[in-house]
Amino acid sequence: MIRKKIQISFLATAMLVMGLLSCNNATETKENVSAGNEVRTVWSLEKAKDWYNQQAWMVGANFLPSTAINQLEMWQAESFDTATINRELGWASAIGMNTMRVYLHSKAWEQDSSGFLNRMDIYLGIADANKIKTIFVIFDDVWNKEPKIGKQPDPKPGTHNSGWVQDPGDPFHKDSTLFPSLEKYVKAVISRFAKDKRVLLWDLYNEPGNSGKKTSSLPLLKNVFTWARSVNPDQPLSAGVWDWSFEELNEFQVANSDILTYHNYEDADMHKRVIQLLKMHGRPMICTEYMARTRNSFFSTVLPLLKEKNVGAINWGLVAGKSNTIYAWDTPIPDGSEPKVWFHDIFRKDGSPYSKEEIELIKKLTQ
Repeated sequence: MIRKKIQISFLATAMLVMGLLSCNNATETKENVSAGNEVRTVWSLEKAKDWYNQQAWMVGANFLPSTAINQLEMWQAESFDTATINRELGWASAIGMNTMRVYLHSKAWEQDSSGFLNRMDIYLGIADANKIKTIFVIFDDVWNKEPKIGKQPDPKPGTHNSGWVQDPGDPFHKDSTLFPSLEKYVKAVISRFAKDKRVLLWDLYNEPGNSGKKTSSLPLLKNVFTWARSVNPDQPLSAGVWDWSFEELNEFQVANSDILTYHNYEDADMHKRVIQLLKMHGRPMICTEYMARTRNSFFSTVLPLLKEKNVGAINWGLVAGKSNTIYAWDTPIPDGSEPKVWFHDIFRKDGSPYSKEEIELIKKLTQ
């Protein structure tokens, strides 16, 4: 869900990865202690590989029901749409998808903590019935910075993710005096599902530093790992690297993730190079965002690569809907007409595919 892709050279990327390798152990030891209390350490390479080898090849999408414009509309009681969730996860399951990455939101928990947790449980039940496991995302630095409870805005015609909201947003992401409430949220959510086999992985912070935040998000990033480790869930913890220019953030994310996750919306050749570099860490990998057709990131070229390299494959978008992610990040179509080439998404709202060829490829690779 990258707002703006920062391009840097392959050599610079390689140099950064080598730097991450050299600092891995030191960062791991340093960052796993909070207020004098030891918490769960980063999984060993052996444990990470053993966990990954027990899973089926992960393939799926970032999931938001087509009737929701953002995470709050998905999770608030008055707009929690189980019929749509079940229908759309059924379409995903029918083409062989087995994993969905789903964003939560702390304000939905603040409004109704027990109801929110119960809705998470209902969602997991629906997903499980469709043979789908879930990666839950805790925090997010992308798009609108002031989330508000209540009725969410209508979509802006032809505008990508016009209503998506950050979590926790400004000023919460950088004001440490507000962290205690966020700590309660993180611990409550992860504790409730810490041993739930329907939850595959906890993705603790989506694209930290995005939307101009840069290293101001580092304190919250560090704290969310500490809070999650204090719960000691059965599932692995991660936060995906997404912008190679954010060296300090990337170093922490790579050194503290049990399973490496990352985003890449580039063509297959560049994506392959990134895989080769990240594999130097020796950890299993999941690409938690890819597939942007107008940027030459296609199912036809990238998905076979991810299967060949045994990297989990979670594309952006399942069903075209209120999020408007068929439109590109920076190329709105103000009259709301359908773009000739969809940016993200696989299905139309009636369940028909955007591309029959893509559907057949996904089916073939997931059989």
